[in-house]
Amino acid sequence: MGVLEDVVINAKSAAETVGKEAGRLVDISRLRFSAAELQKEISRKYETLGRMVYDSHKSGNSVDINFDEHVKGIDMLYQRLDEVNEKINTLRKKTVCPKCGFDNDEKASFCSRCGTKLGQQTASQDSAENEVPPDENSSN
Repeated sequence: MGVLEDVVINAKSAAETVGKEAGRLVDISRLRFSAAELQKEISRKYETLGRMVYDSHKSGNSVDINFDEHVKGIDMLYQRLDEVNEKINTLRKKTVCPKCGFDNDEKASFCSRCGTKLGQQTASQDSAENEVPPDENSSN
């Protein structure tokens, strides 16, 4: 009876693993659908903005468009798209290289394509990104 019990336990364990993997794949599919919808919405916003500029130019009227509002809307959609893509990569157990965009294993320290260090930025990278150029600091 011991062998039969081991078989049943192993079968249950395998079924649980398959179930978890299937659930993960469903979650990835849902997120990819969401990403595609966000990308479509971004394209529609670009198209609307372009059409408004074209129509205004064609009619000879001045462009009376609140560009900042449209740009902020597009930026918010890109931010949401980035969040969805990050969730997808987490579920896929991948890390995207910030330099070349290659999908690397989540445990990789360096990009397999270009060799860029992966993971959290170093303190020197953070300070360099937040640094104000010297000509803007000088008082003339």
